[in-house]
Amino acid sequence: MTVSPGDPIPDIALTAPDGSTVRPSDFAGKKLVLFFYPKDDTPGCTTENKDFSALADQFAAAGTALLGISKDPPKKHQKFIDKYALTAPLASDAEEGGLSDALGFWAEKAMYGKTYMGMVRSTVLIGEDGRILRIWDKVKVKGHAEEVLAAAQG
Repeated sequence: MTVSPGDPIPDIALTAPDGSTVRPSDFAGKKLVLFFYPKDDTPGCTTENKDFSALADQFAAAGTALLGISKDPPKKHQKFIDKYALTAPLASDAEEGGLSDALGFWAEKAMYGKTYMGMVRSTVLIGEDGRILRIWDKVKVKGHAEEVLAAAQG
């Protein structure tokens, strides 16, 4: 990981499903949860997105915006949103050197003896001032959205 609590979040552009640009600075003045996940429409990632979506109103009540991020292209994000009626917004971080790279969440992984580059499931809570309040890395999905909500409310 290349950032720590207290550091400013890098203001790197992401792409929303509609093709528009979204940046962490767009959420200045409110807390922001960025949850990074490996791939749309896979079991763990679907559960994580559904969990954050189910709590979206409670995050909003806590003055906290949500943004789910993967390397999937915007059109795939839109299909994923439509398929599961997701309410937590998504963004694509497909560019090399993007936000997940800057945070150290795009990293070498290994499965079945093969190594590859992939997204490390991670979450960042950012304060109203754009500084990182807390980082969860190597996230386990079960109960995670609730844990992040408790931190956002605290």
